[in-house]
Amino acid sequence: MIGTIINTCTIIAGTVLGAMLHRGIKEKYKTVLYNGLGLVSLAIGLNATIQNFPKSQYPVLFIVAMALGGVVGTWLDIDGRFKKLVNRPLLTSPRRGGKDDAEKVENSSNCKEETNDLETTKGSLSDGLATAILLYCIGPLSMLGPVVSALQGDHTFLFTNATLDFVSATIFASTYGLGMVFAAPVLFCWQGLFYLVATISSSAVSDALMAELLIVGGLLITASGLSLLQLKDCKTLNLLPALLVPVLFFVIVELCF
Repeated sequence: MIGTIINTCTIIAGTVLGAMLHRGIKEKYKTVLYNGLGLVSLAIGLNATIQNFPKSQYPVLFIVAMALGGVVGTWLDIDGRFKKLVNRPLLTSPRRGGKDDAEKVENSSNCKEETNDLETTKGSLSDGLATAILLYCIGPLSMLGPVVSALQGDHTFLFTNATLDFVSATIFASTYGLGMVFAAPVLFCWQGLFYLVATISSSAVSDALMAELLIVGGLLITASGLSLLQLKDCKTLNLLPALLVPVLFFVIVELCF
């Protein structure tokens, strides 16, 4: 669980740092940070894929997995639904009214204005938390990382994810404040669930299956790196079902043979 614990701690640390910045982080610094992390994701993803090619017992399986997973993910529109949730308006746009409406707004009491401001702040924080939780939890690094950590004791994916989440948490907290720290325990429970399931079913996950998962997972992480570098939007979330294809294939092989 060390990888998940560190990932959780980096979100807390990033949130505290971001809350201290208040005015946010300049765009040029965000760009250079994500460019660096994009290059790291490319290196780790390609390394995982290439390293596990010789271990594959079914050299064509990863191609089938990417194809089928991509078709299913596109049919479900996972990427589109995710972006709609993340990019939805954080504040409700005010309705356009006539002159009377404008006068009513101008003549409203200070007490009412303060109450509305408080409600707006709460709404913004809740929206920010929802967005952050989705970004932290949905992705190949956050989902495959705990499994690799539990089965192989390799925390590379989680450490990389922790670095990404640190940057994201800093940016979120600089906008929404210290309340964004509540996303950390959600991530811990999410990754902890994957870790627990992998640990309990470790005997069912063979080295051959793990190799196939790492080949596909490595490609997904590479795709994430390309997106971070803004070189190509591979719609990585639409490819996530590809991780299920090797699992289903090995289950069918085990049942039939």
